[in-house]
This record gives sequence, structure tokens and C-alpha cells, in this order.
Amino acid sequence: MAGDDGAMAHSAANHHPCGNGTGATLQMVASALSFSLMGVCVKQVGGRIPVAEVVLARALVSVALSWWLLRRSGVEPWGRQRGLLVWRGVVGTLALLCLYAAISQLPLAAATVLQYLYPTFTALLAWLVLGERVGKRVLAAVAVGWGGVLLVAHPGTLVAGSLGPARLTLPLPAVLIALAGALLTAVAYVSVRKLRNSEHPLVIVFYFPLVAVPISLPLVLLDPVWPTPVELLWLLGVGVFTQLGQVTLTSGLMALPAARATAISYVQVVFAGLWGWLLFGEGIDGWTIAGATLVLLATLISLSSSRATDRSATAPARPERSLPGPPQPGQD
Repeated sequence: MAGDDGAMAHSAANHHPCGNGTGATLQMVASALSFSLMGVCVKQVGGRIPVAEVVLARALVSVALSWWLLRRSGVEPWGRQRGLLVWRGVVGTLALLCLYAAISQLPLAAATVLQYLYPTFTALLAWLVLGERVGKRVLAAVAVGWGGVLLVAHPGTLVAGSLGPARLTLPLPAVLIALAGALLTAVAYVSVRKLRNSEHPLVIVFYFPLVAVPISLPLVLLDPVWPTPVELLWLLGVGVFTQLGQVTLTSGLMALPAARATAISYVQVVFAGLWGWLLFGEGIDGWTIAGATLVLLATLISLSSSRATDRSATAPARPERSLPGPPQPGQD
């Protein structure tokens, strides 16, 4: 049985439910939808529950669900590359803490724009670390999606106050925290790509909350707030939608190049705008509609790139002009 471990791990990584580009794209869209619903639950909790406590609640629910899924699937939970699995959990947890902290200290528009720098960071890191080629369609999808995020987030508030002509000065520490969150998110995404050939998707998902619990628990003990029964339900929702988002996100990242996958994730901005309008009475203006159109276009561009990849598996590949991978040691 021990001699089958490598083959079993490789097989698990290649038999997740999105074994083709189109299916993986749908997984990334489902992930964006799940994370947008998680955001609704976080918003309902409000500012009374500290950030670390929300992270801890999310982690506890995800650990329980992940363990149940692992036992149900008969998958060994501890994985093979445990050091890299723990690293992915650490950077993912720190990214989450940075994101929530930035939202609490910055205007929502500014925090959104800064967080959505992560697809650009991901494409760059995947090229440098994994040697993944960045094709023209993926670059176009990243650029178009970034433009859509800027429009939806109303970037004018980055430089001027919305209630008057006075210039808005953003606190530098909060900006740096937001940028750190975007970079850490990219590192986590690239780590998932690096684990794809050795680990089952459920193992990767399991390690994230498993590491998040010991990181967030000491912070909670410094300032504990007991949630009300209604807040407990919303915190449960945070955990459940996080689990759904993580499972679909991990499957999508294991089947798609990192740059293409993160370009698809821009669609989360559209979902967030929709929930804001339907549930919280937040208006949708022309800028939001224009931005949502660009985000949808970015997803369609990524989908067309995925379909092209699917066709290349059954037809002679034609050379695609793309950025070369980083030089390897010993090359000129």
C-alpha cells in the first residue's frame, strides 16, 4: 500500500470535478458567488464582533466541515507536503485578517480596489515561481477585469471626498495593510497551484482553517465578545459559505493557470453589487453597471481561453505568443 501513495496523490489531484477548462471556470464563478454570500453574512454581523472572532468562527465551522468531507471521501487528511500546506494556511489566514482590517479602516471603495490587485500579483508570482506562461487573452482578461473593479469601486473616492471638495487622505498604515492582504492572497493562490500534483483538494482546504484556529484564537482571547443567537447564525453562514468557496476555489485553481483563474474571480464584484442592491438598499449607478459589464467581459475572455485549452488537448497545438517563463539556472 505504501508504494501506491504517490500514484494515489497524483490521481486525487487530477480527478477533481473540474477536469476541463470550462468546468474549472464554472468552479471559479461558484467560488466568487460563495464568497460574496460570505460577505453578506459578515456585513450582517456588523462592527460589534471583532475581526479575529469572525475569522475564528469561520475557521471552526470550516474545520468541522472539512473533516467530515475528508472522512466521507476516505482521504488521508494530513497530506504529503505538510510544510507547504501549513504555509498556505498561514498566508491565507494573514491575508484574511489584512482584508478585514483594511475594510474597517479604509473607505470600502479604496479597500476593494487595493484588494483586487491580487490577480495582478498572482499572475506575476505564478510566472516567477511556477514558470506559468501568461498568454495574451489572460493578460487582456486581467486588464479588463481590473478596469471593471475600478469603475464599480468608484475610484474617485481614492483621491477626493464624496461629500465635498476636500481631498481625502488615506492612512498609510491601512493602505499598506490592504496591499499586504492582496500580496498574501496571491501567495496563497500560487501555493495552491504548487500543491496541485501532490495533494487532494480537500486536504488543501482542510489545512487553511486548521492553521487559522491557533492564529486567531489568541487574538480573540485579548478582546472576546459573546455573540447573540442571531449573530451566531450569521457567523455559521460565514463558515458554511467560506467552505463552499474554498472547495470550489481550490478545485478551480488546481485545473486552471493561476492568472486565468484569478481573472475569472473578478465576477465576485458583480455579485457583491447585486447583494448590496437587493439586501442593503445600496444604489446601482451607471458606473457600477459599466464596471459590471467589464467584469463580465473579463470572465468571458477567460472562458474563451479555457475553451481554447480544451480544444488543444484533442487537436495539434498551435504556438501561442506569450510571455516566456523566467530564466532557469544555467540558461543565458
